[in-house]
Amino acid sequence: MMSARMRWYVVQTQAKAENKAVAHLARQGFATYLPRYLKRRRHARRVDVVAAPLFPRYLFVAIDLTEQRWRSIYSTVGVSRLISTGDIPAPVPEQVVDLLKGREDEAGFVRLDVRPRFGLGDKVRILEGAFYDCLGIYDGTPDRERVAILLDLLGRKVRVLLDAEAIAAA
Repeated sequence: MMSARMRWYVVQTQAKAENKAVAHLARQGFATYLPRYLKRRRHARRVDVVAAPLFPRYLFVAIDLTEQRWRSIYSTVGVSRLISTGDIPAPVPEQVVDLLKGREDEAGFVRLDVRPRFGLGDKVRILEGAFYDCLGIYDGTPDRERVAILLDLLGRKVRVLLDAEAIAAA
């Protein structure tokens, strides 16, 4: 539970040290919030889903500037700096953390809106696979992970389903 004078501030962490910074800040008595989401990772023709920070190298820390010894944050393992205006930490608007927490699922991951980046009929380029570097026409999103592309093959339009991350604007 946060006191009335507690505010959220942003800490920049060292590269890939968000979890380390959270653990060390917690040992010092600071409440933290590291928003995470489920990220699709592709490697060697395998796709898996891993937890990743929503804002790499950044996390939120709750501080009461009048009561807590907040300057110790600067020397915390995993922390690069506390985002400040001059020598004073810059508070985050109160609703920012509440809005992020409100978007979390039951497992604590922030849900991201998946919207098509293209409109029907937009020209796209395929970035990987058998049709690498081919141009096609965006034809919709049949599900969360795939997109439909119309390719001109052998003199006619053929509808092909591809991974949503396998295309870019032409």
